Amino acid sequence: MQQIIGWDVGGAHLKAARAENGVIVRAAQIACPLWLGAAELDRAFYEAESALGRAPLNAITMTGELCDAFATREEGVAGLAAIMVRLLGPGRAVFYAGRSGFVESHEIPGHASAIASANWHASAALTGMRVGSALFIDMGSTTTDIVPVAGSRPANRGFTDAERLLHGELVYCGLTRSFLMAGPKLVPFAGQWTPLMNEWFATMADVHRILGKLPDGADLMETADGREKSKAGSSARLARMIGRDSIEAGDTAWESLARFFAEAQLREIMDAVALVLSRGLIDVESPIVGAGIGRGVLGELSTRMGRRFIDFEDMIDATPEARSKACDCAPASAVALLASAHFPA
Repeated sequence: MQQIIGWDVGGAHLKAARAENGVIVRAAQIACPLWLGAAELDRAFYEAESALGRAPLNAITMTGELCDAFATREEGVAGLAAIMVRLLGPGRAVFYAGRSGFVESHEIPGHASAIASANWHASAALTGMRVGSALFIDMGSTTTDIVPVAGSRPANRGFTDAERLLHGELVYCGLTRSFLMAGPKLVPFAGQWTPLMNEWFATMADVHRILGKLPDGADLMETADGREKSKAGSSARLARMIGRDSIEAGDTAWESLARFFAEAQLREIMDAVALVLSRGLIDVESPIVGAGIGRGVLGELSTRMGRRFIDFEDMIDATPEARSKACDCAPASAVALLASAHFPA
C-alpha cells in the first residue's frame, strides 16, 4: 500500500493529511504558534502523529518560515526543514518547491525561495489537474489565497509573498486570527460612526462566533482576553473595540456590529478577487474552488459574483469521515495527493 503524509507547516498551525493509495483517509490541524519558538513544532508534530501515525514518505510545504522566530525567510526554511527531517526520521521527507516540484532535503539551499510559502501553489496545481480552469481560493485562519488556474495549471503573477500581495493574490485576512483593528477604521454604532481602539481586543473568530457562523474546531487559539469562547464572551471582546462593555447594549446591537465587520472582510476579499479576474485569464463559466476553514464565506462570495462554487472537499479523493478536515487542511492534502501521483508506490 502506498502511504504518504502531507504536512503544511504554518506559523500558527500545523496541518497534516494522510493519503493511502491516493485517497485521504485522515487529516488534522493542530495549533502551533511558532512565534513562541520553534519548539512548538515538536509539540504539534507529536500531537499530529498520534492522530495520523507515520508514513514511509512525507511531503512537506510551509509558510511558517515568515514567523519572527527566524531572522530571515531563508533561515526559516532551513530551520523548519531541519526540524521536520529530524522528527520524521527514518522516513523520507521531500519538500514542495512550487514550479520545481518536490526536492530532497539536501537540495533545500538551492530552492529555499521556491519552498518559502509555496503551499498555495500545491493546492492550485491540484485544482488544475482536477478542474482545468477555475479561480482557486483558500481562506484559512490568517490569510486568503486567490489563484487563477488556466490551462490546467496555476496562472499566478506573483510567487513570493511580497509579489502576491501586490497582485491581489494574497489577502492578509482570515476567518479567525485577523485582528479587528486591521479592518475598517470607523464602524456604525448607536447611530454614529465610531473609531476603533487600536488594540488586540477581539478577532474575526469573535465576529463569526457572534453570528453563529464559526465552524466547529476552527478557532484553536486563545482568545484576546484569555476568557471563554462563547457568544457572550465574544460580545464582550467586540464591545471593547469601541470602548464599551457589552452590557451597554443588547444582543441585536452586537450582532449588527459583528455583521458589519464580516461584511467589510468579505468586501476586502471580493476586491482582490475582482482584481485577479480582471486579467481575463478565466472565462465566466469557470467556477470558484473554495478551500480552508473559511469556505462558507467563499460560498457567499461565489453567489455574489455569480459563479458556480466547487468545494475543495468534493474535488479530492477522500474517505467520508476525512473529507471535511482534508479541505480545512487543503495544502497538506494537496501535497500528499501530488506526491501520490509523482512517486511510485
